[in-house]
Amino acid sequence: MSYLYKEMQNEDYAILNSKLKSRDSIDILRFAHETYGKNLVYACSFGAEAMVMLDLLSKVQKDAQILFLDTDFHFKETYDLIEKVKQRYPHMKIKLAKSSLTPEEQENQFGAKLWLTNPDQCCQIRKLDVLEREMAPFDAWLSGLRREQSPTRANTEFINQDNRFKKVKICPLIHWTEEEIWMYIELHRLPYNPLHDQHYPSIGCTYCTKPVMPGQDNRSGRWQGNQKTECGLHAPTKGEK
Repeated sequence: MSYLYKEMQNEDYAILNSKLKSRDSIDILRFAHETYGKNLVYACSFGAEAMVMLDLLSKVQKDAQILFLDTDFHFKETYDLIEKVKQRYPHMKIKLAKSSLTPEEQENQFGAKLWLTNPDQCCQIRKLDVLEREMAPFDAWLSGLRREQSPTRANTEFINQDNRFKKVKICPLIHWTEEEIWMYIELHRLPYNPLHDQHYPSIGCTYCTKPVMPGQDNRSGRWQGNQKTECGLHAPTKGEK
């Protein structure tokens, strides 16, 4: 059968995930590559999970297409890490995609510090709109979501119906624990963002990311002072569980 978003029904996703449930992450990446080929993109955050995903992906698809949502507000450490990744995986096609609005244009239109006054709108402009634009040519995208990261991600499957972007979303790392992620990074001596060593388990924009103290939820450092815990890329949409 065809594994295109527009042709698959809910039961097709259930059947496919049932067939793949005993497979490992490399098998899922092989399935993704064999099924979608050049119509597959990895929306990469360059967090700890991303380092594992990139290394696994390099074993399956050396010239994989990587998309980073460059909000113009990321930490210097994040940009430095991207350069290291480019050197380690020279065949990967890494694109830094930006909003059509510069930070100055955004401030002129919506006021200063939109990330404080309306963080959802800021994410919409600098992330969601950009991802929708950049993913238009693709049929499926990879994500490094893990089930244990947060309650909103606990039901993530290997193959997911993404109603927001009208794509198939593939998540090969759903069963990995945080300990396993770091064991892999250490074993393979992968580069990673040094902010992880400074109590930043989840790293986004400078204005919306704070360190997390021991015992706190890993997502609690994002958008502190708001009920917001997701930028919207992975939030369930109507009709999704």
